[in-house]
Amino acid sequence: MRVLLPFLLSITSAVTLAQDYPTKPVRMIEPFGAGGGPDIIARAISPKLSELWGQPVTVENHPGAGATAAPALVAKSSADGYTLLVNTSAQAYSAAFMKNLPYDPLKDFIPVAPLTSQAYVLVAGKSSGVTSVRELIGAGKAKPGELKFGSAGVGTGTHVGAEKFNLEAGMIAVHVPGDTTPAAIADAVAGRTDYMITPISYALADIRTGKLRALGVTTKKRSPLLPDVPTIGEAGVPGFDYPIWYGVWVPAGTHARVVDKLAQDIARALASPDVRDRLAKHGADPMSMTQPEFARFVLSESESAAKIAKATGIKSQ
Repeated sequence: MRVLLPFLLSITSAVTLAQDYPTKPVRMIEPFGAGGGPDIIARAISPKLSELWGQPVTVENHPGAGATAAPALVAKSSADGYTLLVNTSAQAYSAAFMKNLPYDPLKDFIPVAPLTSQAYVLVAGKSSGVTSVRELIGAGKAKPGELKFGSAGVGTGTHVGAEKFNLEAGMIAVHVPGDTTPAAIADAVAGRTDYMITPISYALADIRTGKLRALGVTTKKRSPLLPDVPTIGEAGVPGFDYPIWYGVWVPAGTHARVVDKLAQDIARALASPDVRDRLAKHGADPMSMTQPEFARFVLSESESAAKIAKATGIKSQ
């Protein structure tokens, strides 16, 4: 009984802690910097979560290392539910493309809840001379291996999306990974790369000033942010569909009751009319899944990325 008592007390303490959660400020860590998709979405839901919990919820930007700095930080954090990772689909994709990370994208995290889904946009730098998806494909097929495409880093959603586009378009190009999305966009604007797939929020200003040409959005329907830009499916690659999606993760080992509470309250925050209106202005559609459904979705997306990596002959880095 003396041996069993400490064990029972620890279980009781953990359950009580989970039921009372949160009792102190919660941090939301995102990997792409101010103004990016994860930052925008985190700042849309954080006030609502703060209201629900009666605790401050702060959003912290940790860009860098090809968007892996933030996940690395969260992976090393205490598994107590007070440090959340808000990331793009890259959290699932990176497992297929990057093996030498200081964390395991699947094993070191628990998927908590989906946030939103929206379109990326395929853009070309003005100096490339490309004005349409068909022109880009034609140039890529005419000069295999000569065109260069940028990304926010190996294994990021921008990288996987471009590889998927190249594969389905039947063209071969050279990947030039950047360290952040703004850096990759700067390469396209300066002519150091010919094209890239990027979140619309990052490219919108350069599209409007003519520094970048929007060739097509990556979803099956057009984006309200770029209503005159065709889908890639309409513009030359029938059936192409590659949305960017966002979600919340916590370190592995976080108590199941905390994970469940987070999932339920994040869903409540997303369902509020003011949050939905704010997200709609950024072309974001709230997603709805239970925590187990989201966990299965993340695994499925990781497996899809692995197939793209295999089909394109990309070796894990």
